[in-house]
Amino acid sequence: MPRATEQDVHDLAGGLPHVTVITGTAGNRIYQVGGKSFVFFRTPRPDAVDPATSERYADVIVIWVPDEQDKFALVQDPDLPFFTTPHFDGHPSVLVRASRLGELTRAQLAEVIEDAWLSRASKRRAQQYLASRS
Repeated sequence: MPRATEQDVHDLAGGLPHVTVITGTAGNRIYQVGGKSFVFFRTPRPDAVDPATSERYADVIVIWVPDEQDKFALVQDPDLPFFTTPHFDGHPSVLVRASRLGELTRAQLAEVIEDAWLSRASKRRAQQYLASRS
């Protein structure tokens, strides 16, 4: 099984229907559907730091999830690199470092990104997309 890469995030998120890509103030990419972000590359923040050095992670990707139950399942699975921080308590998203994407298969990453898109797309667009895959 091929391992996930940062380029896969761009290819998968950008390959979904009705997606626009916005460039943030720091040059970071933000993937949106219907004006709603579903994947974005986060700028270094004080809540996501290396526990050994206290340096801010420069490679954090935020991925929306359908609900808290999905978030909990991804974050609590010891075989997956997803995490969260108190800043994201109550927010339907998980975090993953680009440097740890290789711990996922491309198929696992595709599923998470597709779920993120579905959670943010309009009901009509989501239904059309799912019907096209049947």
